[in-house]
Amino acid sequence: MNQVAKKQSTELALVNDMFEADASSGMENMSQEDLALPFLKVLSQLSPELESVEGAKAGMIFNTVSNQLYDGQKGILVLPCYYERKYIEWAPRGQGSGAPINVYPATSDVMSRTFRKPGDSKDYLESGNYIENSAQHYVLVLDEKGDHPALIVMKATQLKKSRKWNSMMMTVKMNGKNGPFTPPSYSQVYRLTTSKESNDKGTWYGWEVERVGPIENQSQYLMAKGFAESVKSGDVQVKHSDEAAEAPKAHTAF
Repeated sequence: MNQVAKKQSTELALVNDMFEADASSGMENMSQEDLALPFLKVLSQLSPELESVEGAKAGMIFNTVSNQLYDGQKGILVLPCYYERKYIEWAPRGQGSGAPINVYPATSDVMSRTFRKPGDSKDYLESGNYIENSAQHYVLVLDEKGDHPALIVMKATQLKKSRKWNSMMMTVKMNGKNGPFTPPSYSQVYRLTTSKESNDKGTWYGWEVERVGPIENQSQYLMAKGFAESVKSGDVQVKHSDEAAEAPKAHTAF
């Protein structure tokens, strides 16, 4: 028995050596445009993942690429790497391809061309399409199974959470040799959890943000910095979908 185990261990070591010798082979032509950036979203009572993903429950955090589920009460640890706001134009639900019609920068005047229908909180264009004000937080997830980049989109009722998070980042101060300064966003670890929210239109699960403290792992800091630079330079391409952009909701649309 010991001889079999020893042989298997030796073979495994040899295989690992071959893997290392051929590291990244076969992936030479893959760029950021060929990779899917995971979205992290809060599952609601109406999320399709509750039926398609084993163990999925409302209030959990879901990775759209790996299908990994996170307990919403325990939450996840992240380094916020880059932030940008976008206005995303969608066709009416069920009429489009599932991809955005247009994506506008925060400096666009597109919102000045929108209107609202009685009893409907969506911002519509004359074409019948609607615009979503989307706060995009690019993060590095600090996971015991492996750190990885992801995108969190906050919109509708979650925009106030985004503004709160941004304010938390801006108010962090440290003392340097030239006096107080604001450290980079990816210098601080935040815990994201979920909680149930409600208003007169229904109930849903939303984000909660708590600052943990400065990152102490240099490799994680450098990984987050590299991701931030890639997003800023335009190397990271976001492929929005109707499902990924949908706001957390339960019994009603906002």
